[in-house]
Amino acid sequence: MAYIEGEGRHQGTLFPVLLDDLVPPDHMCRVIDAFVGRLAMSQLGFERSEAADTGRPGYDPRDFLKLYLYGYLNQVRSSRRLEAECRRNVELMWLIGRLYPDHKSISEFRRLHREAITAAGAQLVHFARQCGLIRGEWIAIDGSKFRAVASVDATRERVELLRYLDKMQKADYEQRTEIDDSAVQKALEKLKQHPEPEANFMLVRQMALPAYNVQTAVDAEHALIVAHSVIVDASDIRSLKPMADAAKAALEVDTLQVVADAGYSNGEQIAQCEEAGITPFVPVMRTVNNQGDGTLYGRTDFKYDAASDSYVCPGQKRLLRKHTNFKDRYTMYKASSADCGPCSLKSQCTLAPRRGLARHLYEDALNRMEQRMTPASMRLRRQTVEHPFATIKYRIFGHPRLLVRGLSGARSEIAIATMVYNLKRITKVLGAASLVSRLAAD
Repeated sequence: MAYIEGEGRHQGTLFPVLLDDLVPPDHMCRVIDAFVGRLAMSQLGFERSEAADTGRPGYDPRDFLKLYLYGYLNQVRSSRRLEAECRRNVELMWLIGRLYPDHKSISEFRRLHREAITAAGAQLVHFARQCGLIRGEWIAIDGSKFRAVASVDATRERVELLRYLDKMQKADYEQRTEIDDSAVQKALEKLKQHPEPEANFMLVRQMALPAYNVQTAVDAEHALIVAHSVIVDASDIRSLKPMADAAKAALEVDTLQVVADAGYSNGEQIAQCEEAGITPFVPVMRTVNNQGDGTLYGRTDFKYDAASDSYVCPGQKRLLRKHTNFKDRYTMYKASSADCGPCSLKSQCTLAPRRGLARHLYEDALNRMEQRMTPASMRLRRQTVEHPFATIKYRIFGHPRLLVRGLSGARSEIAIATMVYNLKRITKVLGAASLVSRLAAD
């Protein structure tokens, strides 16, 4: 039997093939083209948004943005790989009109336009709101660690240099030892030359690795990311209010309900959210009396008397205010040894000579939040905010590691990735052909 034969390489055609015929009408390329085509590039901050009258012609920033969106959509993030794809990928030939930019130009666009790319992503969120895909009733906030480019050894060396310089600074201030100026200068020079000075050790897959903490605020209606941020702090404890504010600004609403896990339990920020019209739903992390066999009275067995600023114990004795720790944000209340010593309930209360109780400076805000917490809100959080990270890490990036060095580079990559994620989600809900029509109509 004969084989199915392909077309001869040197065979001419009477009717040349159009590039447009090679891209299906419901292809994501057409979605990217329609979305970027409607952006006001100059208003978003892209350089060379208008062609210059003199000098050598430059590339249209629209073409670079299309290139990156297509690349991240297909797990092609390297500027050199994108350069190669421009010469062999028919879909890219259609998307950017058979342009062949060099990898340096491609890389520079991503480096120089972080804020503009973020602004373009905000325009996509605005469009989704216009289409009714974002309701803004419930916003789920979460963070995930993304491995940085820097190696473990390089980051460890930077940490050790910072510790050494801090030690020398303290020694110089206290004048307790002679400082080797040349050694300090050498350490400073090495620190300046470090390729990724912002990455910190964070727990990634149960290992301490150089990473960044990526924060997202996700709308519960269709799991669209309405706001994102990249921070160098491994903890989420200070991110609730900033992310809630960012989501509120993106949605242009006066009130908002946000849900997050216990890592965001911060009494001060919870109180600030309430003042700003944001209602947080976050499990409260509290200190517990971990002495004894676990049967000792807990804090709920003590009643707070606001009038006298004291607690009343189960034995009807008072715990009076002793001191306030503003650093750790709590006020300590203690009973009298004279009351605790002969008390018949002491064995159920404390093993110490007298019972103490810590009250958070923002206890009222924490109590209000505990009263409104429900299991349904935590289920909503899990269903809404966790899968976008998996999609970005393994469907868009291909693996949970950043490609570009530095905090600015990480923010550029995450800005592109969240835009691609939202494009994929919107396309799944509306369909590619319908989405292209809506983008072109506005």
